[in-house]
Amino acid sequence: MATDSAKLNNQELIAEISAAITPAITAADCYLEEVTITPAGKSRILTVIVDSDSHLNLDQVTVVSRAVSEVVEALPALGDHPFTLEVTSPGVDRPLTQPRHWRKNKGRLINIVLTDGSTVKGRIGESTESSVLIDGKGVELAQVKRATIEVEFKSLTAGASAEGDDE
Repeated sequence: MATDSAKLNNQELIAEISAAITPAITAADCYLEEVTITPAGKSRILTVIVDSDSHLNLDQVTVVSRAVSEVVEALPALGDHPFTLEVTSPGVDRPLTQPRHWRKNKGRLINIVLTDGSTVKGRIGESTESSVLIDGKGVELAQVKRATIEVEFKSLTAGASAEGDDE
C-alpha cells in the first residue's frame, strides 16, 4: 500500500510540475512531451522532455532549460528535497505518437507495427490528424501500434560523388 501511495504522490507531483512549466515551454514555441522524476541517492533527477515543430538545436534547449529552471526552483511542491534538472529533446528512438510527430519527420524512413501485427516500412509523406502516407499508401494513425524512425547513415563515398556531380 505504501508503494501505491508513493506512486500516486509522484504522479500528482509530475502533474503539478507539468502544469507549472507548460506555459514557459509553450512561450518558447515548444511542446512538453514528458516529465519524469527518478530517485538518485539522496537526490532526484527531474527530466523534462520537450519537442517542437522543427528539430531542436542546443540554443533552443538552453532557452527552455533556463525558463523551466526558473519555474521549478520556485515550485513549493518540490520542497527542500534536492534535485537535478535535465531538459532534453526526444531521442531518435522515441516512438511517434502524435500527428505533429509525423509532420515533423516527413521524408524520414519509418518502421511501423500495426494493431493487427503487420508491419509497414517506408518514407513518411503527407499527414493529417488521423492518417499518414507511407510511400504513397495511406495508413490510419488509429491502426498504428508502434512507429519508430529508422536511423539512416549516408556513405562518405556517396556524399563525395554527389558533391562532385554538382560542380
